[in-house]
Formats: sequence, C-alpha cells, structure tokens
Amino acid sequence: MTTSQTPAPGPPLVTPVVDYEPPPVGMSACRATPVLRRRVARAGTRCEPSSARRGSQPAPVREADPPRTAVTFADAALRRVLEVIDRRRPVAQLRPLLAPALIDTVIELSRSSRGGAGRSQGMRTVARLCRMRLRMVDGAEGSQAEVFGTYTCGPRVRALAARIELTGERWRIVALQVG
Repeated sequence: MTTSQTPAPGPPLVTPVVDYEPPPVGMSACRATPVLRRRVARAGTRCEPSSARRGSQPAPVREADPPRTAVTFADAALRRVLEVIDRRRPVAQLRPLLAPALIDTVIELSRSSRGGAGRSQGMRTVARLCRMRLRMVDGAEGSQAEVFGTYTCGPRVRALAARIELTGERWRIVALQVG
C-alpha cells in the first residue's frame, strides 16, 4: 500500500479584510423597512405648514423669469436643430447658433436612421417641438441657461436638453442632448 503525501500548506491565499468601522454606540437595531405614514388633511383645511396656520404666511419662492431674448433664441435654435436633423434645413444655418463641437453631433444625428425615418415607404416623419422650458443657471449672473423640452417624431414623444450661454451680445448653444 502506498500513501500519498500532500504538500505542506503554504501561506493562505485569502486574508480576511480588516474592519475599520467603529462599533455602533447606543444604537438600536434598524428596521428592515421604513414605516411610511400619509398625512391626512382635515375637512375644510388644506395641508399647509404649521407656520402658515399660525397666521404668518411665508412668501412663495419663485425663480426669476429668464430674459425674453434667451427664450426666443432657444425656441428658434431648437427648431432649427430639429429641422437640420430631419434634413429640411442645411447645416450651415446652425453655425452661428451652435458651438463648433456640436455641429458634428447634429450632422451625425441627421445621418442616423431617425433623420431619414419613414422615407422608404414614401412618407416622411417630421420632428416638431412641443414644449420647451428655460431655467437660468444659478451663479451665472444671467449669462447661462438650461433648456429642456419635448418634441414629437411621428407617433413618439422624445426629449431634448441644451445649455445656452450669452457670449458678447449673442446667445449660443454650448451643450446639446437629443433623445
């Protein structure tokens, strides 16, 4: 009878991880799921903060209206971008409106299947801007704004977003996301 000898064990292949977290002090065990409670409005009253019920109405916080020039620019520029993607307008008309790096992005979008969608059946889907909102960026002193909105392309509703910036006397799109 022969006995096989196993080699002597070497250093362990796996070492335990050192726990650097301090032990919990004075804490009870956490519940697995939080308990959610719905506020119930009393009959004849609205759900208002307690300070409003005491008679001191806080002033509502409202964002300042964006400049009219920014809203007009954003609306016109986004419509032109959609027209270029649909190949209804030449790309050259976007040069004064977009940052140079974004022009290549719009060209690529116009080459995608979305730009020529429906042409094989003889029908052509047209992208139409539905809604657009503009919000000024905090700390930019009125020189930058975020634009977001929706547009339709056939039966589908899609989203788009952009950032516009005031350079000199003109607004320009410096970031663009078309979905």
